[in-house]
Amino acid sequence: MATIRRAGFGTVFELEDSKVGIGTDAATHTLQALGNIRSEAATDIGISSLTTYQGFVDEEARFTTGQIDNQSQSGSTSGEIVIDGDVTVSSATTFTSGPQHLTVTDTFTLPSGDTNSRELKPTAGSLRFNQDFATLEFYTGNNWATVNTFTEIQNSPGNRGRAIFSTNQPGSPLDFVNISSQGNAKTFGDFTGVSAFGCSSETRGVWAGGYSNPNFIIEYITIASEGNAITFGDLSVERKAVAATSSSTRGMWAGGYAPTGGGSPNRTNTIQYVEIQTLGNSLDFGDLTTTEVSMSAASSPTRAIFSGGYTAPHQYDMVTIASTGNAVRFGDMAAVRARHASCSNGTRAVFGGGRSGGGFQIEGRLEYITIASEGNGIEFGTLSKIDRNMLAAASSQTRGLFAGGYDPNTTPTSSNVIDFITFSSLGNAQDFGDCIEEKRGVSGLSDSHGGLGGF
Repeated sequence: MATIRRAGFGTVFELEDSKVGIGTDAATHTLQALGNIRSEAATDIGISSLTTYQGFVDEEARFTTGQIDNQSQSGSTSGEIVIDGDVTVSSATTFTSGPQHLTVTDTFTLPSGDTNSRELKPTAGSLRFNQDFATLEFYTGNNWATVNTFTEIQNSPGNRGRAIFSTNQPGSPLDFVNISSQGNAKTFGDFTGVSAFGCSSETRGVWAGGYSNPNFIIEYITIASEGNAITFGDLSVERKAVAATSSSTRGMWAGGYAPTGGGSPNRTNTIQYVEIQTLGNSLDFGDLTTTEVSMSAASSPTRAIFSGGYTAPHQYDMVTIASTGNAVRFGDMAAVRARHASCSNGTRAVFGGGRSGGGFQIEGRLEYITIASEGNGIEFGTLSKIDRNMLAAASSQTRGLFAGGYDPNTTPTSSNVIDFITFSSLGNAQDFGDCIEEKRGVSGLSDSHGGLGGF
């Protein structure tokens, strides 16, 4: 038996058979304490096992100091933990289960920066503030998704509502109109390509493809300020007669064809996309259900709808914009058509004009779908003046515009007419005004279309 004395203690601790007793003369454990224990600071080195305990508070653990240092190899709590100071968790810490609910009563700081300063290898769930978008964004595991809403557009319609139409003549300018007020188009700026197909965010319009050479160039404009188009990047594959649409952050082009030897068209089912605020070349999104050419497209904040064409002129395809992957069948068009145009207010997508069959049967009929629910198109009216194909469309939250177009049976064959419809009431289109010049094989975009507000 050994005897240990410590300064300040009048009591002798007797160690017998490696057992220590406090308040007992016959300890049965390595350390057995009967009664209360108080310690100002205690460090436990090694592995300790507590099979029974008394005096611990398991309903609430409150830490008021600025640092918590737990050097034990394992531990757990069964009650509430209240932390008034700072907590630092090392990178080596592993959480086997997480909180079901987290309430933050104080401020916390998120990483922020422009699009180009994103982490190179983010983890799924990473959250940051994107200064280019002025909004939060999170990493899905595959791509960055921007948290965006329709609120600003809905509450401040006066700040939105500009539609821009491309040109089919080299050296001819882009046209623009204010969607809320009828009138003739005005000059926006110069354009490198012709007949390119456009999509847009609230601030930027992006054009690609078309019938001119080279037709792989991607250009962009700032919608709020007139000016010339600027180089954005390149399509991964040269394309003509594509369909274009977008959300607030992502622009997409689907189908089309590229000239091959002898000029024979090579139709494709590929879908390409860009992040609208990040200059660069397009990336692969997935495939349409068929190889298709001369479709049109419209979108809600979450879905893109591709319609018609020459391979499956009766069909709607759908993709989820925020994720990459192949299209699925949505439904059937009310009228078989290609070379038509489409626009949306986020809830309804409207399709108008076009060409039916293999001949020159020109369409003037209008139809719509409800984007949130798969189904077939419903006819509701016609264009206002003349039936035409190869026309353009653009929209706000209240109005859809159809501009230009082509009918080989009329003189002149190309049109400068702009029609409009009201999404809430439907019915026949009405006269809006005129483009600067006759145009065909063109497309339109706007800063207030139905796809805004998505990821």
